[in-house]
Amino acid sequence: MRYWLFKSEPSTWSWDDQIAKGDEGEEWDGVRNYQARNFMREMKLGDLGFFYHSQKEKSVVGIVEVCAEVHPDSKANDPRWECVDIKAVRSFATPVTLDQIKHHEPLAEMILVKNSRLSVQPVTPEEWAEVCALGQTDPA
Repeated sequence: MRYWLFKSEPSTWSWDDQIAKGDEGEEWDGVRNYQARNFMREMKLGDLGFFYHSQKEKSVVGIVEVCAEVHPDSKANDPRWECVDIKAVRSFATPVTLDQIKHHEPLAEMILVKNSRLSVQPVTPEEWAEVCALGQTDPA
């Protein structure tokens, strides 16, 4: 299993929107960055990810699971753009802010810290455990 981080502006697609989709999940559509798209190509069913609210909140608020592997983005007219589907697994007991992550030494090399603009990114198992601990949330 691998771990990921999915960023969304809450005004466009929020954690509450994701929860409302239930086990059916939702396409993680609209990604128009080649590196982020390539990361989605690596994802497998059952991989877990952090759901991150960007913009004003800037915090990890939940855990999602990949429920459909890469396929054409239904909202794109260009076959180069693909996406995965994700479903909500659980909310974070305590959201973990970007500021907390930046100031927590074991997370200093996290892509979120180094390249905060990338909308889909990998997370190491060690980073996964650290962020879950900060958020008082079960990592499994």
